[in-house]
Amino acid sequence: MNPEQFQQLIAGLTAEIAALPLDANLAAHLNSRYGVDSALYQSIFSACQEGIKEGWMCKYAGGGLRYGRVIKASPATHDFSVDVVDMDNIAGPHHLHPEGEIDLIMPLTDGAQFDGHPAGWCVYGPDSAHAPTVTAGRALVLYLLPQGAIQFTQSAS
Repeated sequence: MNPEQFQQLIAGLTAEIAALPLDANLAAHLNSRYGVDSALYQSIFSACQEGIKEGWMCKYAGGGLRYGRVIKASPATHDFSVDVVDMDNIAGPHHLHPEGEIDLIMPLTDGAQFDGHPAGWCVYGPDSAHAPTVTAGRALVLYLLPQGAIQFTQSAS
């Protein structure tokens, strides 16, 4: 899969969720319809692993993380940006989500969790904040950010 095909894959999802509020109901919907056993989850997970191997995804490294913005927010993705991060038992930089954040958790190690969540979807509402943390192994995390909005802050203690 190339970057253009990946964007098309993501655009199918963002078309469905673009008008929905970022809340627990959205997380439940995503996990019910596009959970670990779904074709979409498996397609995204495979595409991320392939994109990393090919070097067009997670092409930056720093602070023990591999990361990168794969898709800038645009009308093609219903104004969502897409970032993918490869994390191994680490906390990333603390940040705010002015418009919210939708995360797809894809463990590479059985049992790895992101912010205490297992494989699947996690949704943070507008004006939420966290230091994204993977525990119990290694995971890829895909971030959908409305309008690409994110504000990095100083590290939380």
